[in-house]
Amino acid sequence: MKVLILGAGPAGLTLGNKLKDKGVESFTILEKENEAGGLCRTKIVNGKAIDIGGPHFLDDRDPEVVNFLFRFMPENEWPKYERNSKILMADGQIIGSPIESYIWQLKREDQVDYLEAISQAGCNMGTPMPEKYVDWIYWKLGRSIAENYMLPYNKKVYGHLDDMGTYWLYKLPSVSFRETIMSCLDHKFYGKYPCQQTIFYYNPKLGYGEVWTRMADRIKQHIQYNKTIESIDFDARTVTDSEGTVYTADVIITTVPWTSFRKINGMPEELVKKVSSLRSRSLDVRWVKETLDTDGTWVYCPDEKLPFHRTTMQCNLDPTFPGMIIETMEERLDMYGDSYKPIYRYMNEYAYPVNTIGKPEIMSELLSFAKERKVLATGRWGEHMHHNSDITVRLAMEMADELLK
Repeated sequence: MKVLILGAGPAGLTLGNKLKDKGVESFTILEKENEAGGLCRTKIVNGKAIDIGGPHFLDDRDPEVVNFLFRFMPENEWPKYERNSKILMADGQIIGSPIESYIWQLKREDQVDYLEAISQAGCNMGTPMPEKYVDWIYWKLGRSIAENYMLPYNKKVYGHLDDMGTYWLYKLPSVSFRETIMSCLDHKFYGKYPCQQTIFYYNPKLGYGEVWTRMADRIKQHIQYNKTIESIDFDARTVTDSEGTVYTADVIITTVPWTSFRKINGMPEELVKKVSSLRSRSLDVRWVKETLDTDGTWVYCPDEKLPFHRTTMQCNLDPTFPGMIIETMEERLDMYGDSYKPIYRYMNEYAYPVNTIGKPEIMSELLSFAKERKVLATGRWGEHMHHNSDITVRLAMEMADELLK
C-alpha cells in the first residue's frame, strides 16, 4: 500500500481522513482495539457516557481544527462550556484552579503563608532557573504551592519526579506575583489558564468519543481492528502483527507507543536501548457513586491519602449523571480497599508520556533515524509528548499535507 498507519486514535483518524480528502485510497490503519478513538474513546454504560481515557474535550483555540472536526460532528451537537476547574485541598476545602489565582479562597492565615512563599521563590529573587522539575516547582511557585499542591499531585500522576526535566513546562501556568497579589486583593481571577483552555466543546450525552467514531465510519474500509503490532523492521520497512501477518508500505506512520513494539529490527542497539528507556504511565478510570459538593467540571486532588488524582464531575455537564468519574495510576489501586467501588472501570495501559530528562534528545535521534527510512511518527505517542487532542489533530493535518506535496 502507499501509506500504513499504526493506531486509529485522533492522529491516525485525522491522517486517514485527510488522505481520503486528497483522493488517496491506498492506505490502511491497523488498530489494536476493536474500536477507534484511542484514549478519547467513550463507552455508553447504563445509558451514560464514560470517557475511558479521562476527561477529554474539544478546545476552541484552533479554528481550523475545530472546523475540521465539525465536518463529522456538526457544531450544533457540541454544547459549549467555560472552564471551571477546582482543587480539593488536603484539609477538604475546594478552591479554584489555577491555585495562584485563587489563594484568596484559602483561610486568611494560609493566604499570608502562600504569598510570602511566592515572594521568596527563586524566579522572584533573580536566581537562575533550575534544570530539574522538582527544583523548578520551588523556584517558580514557592514552597507552599510546591509542597501542598504541585509536588503531591504530580507524584500521584507520574510516580517519582527526580528524573523529570523542565522542557515541557509550557503546559503549566506562567505565574506573575503581581497578578497573584491582585487576585487576593480583588477576589477575582487574573492571568491565563494553563494552555489557554478557557472555552471548550463537549457533548455530555454522547461523550468525546462520538466524533472519532464518526471519523472512523467514513474510512471504515481502510481500518483493520484487533491488530496488535509485534515488531517493526526499518530495513524492510515492514511491521508484523501478533498473528504473523506482515505489512509493507511506501510510508509507515506510527501513532502508537514506541515501547509497545516487542521487537525493533534494523535499528542500532544503542538507539533501541534509548527507546526502551522512554517512560509512560497507566490510568485507571472508574465511575463511582460517590460525589463532591462543587460546581466544578473537574477537580484536582493532591491529597496523598486519596487514591485518585483527579475527578470529573459529569453531573455538572449532565444533571442526570449520578456520581463522579475518578482517575488513578495503576500503582495506587491498592489504596482503594473497599472504598469507591466502580459502577464501571477501564484500565489504560498507556495514558501519559513522562517527560524525563534527556527525552527530547532521544526522540530527536529516534524520529530522525525513522524519517530517513520513511517511517514517520505523530501524535501523543508517536512523538512521546503529552499533546492534547486538538494539538494532535493539528499535527496530523500538517503531516498529511506535507506527505501529499
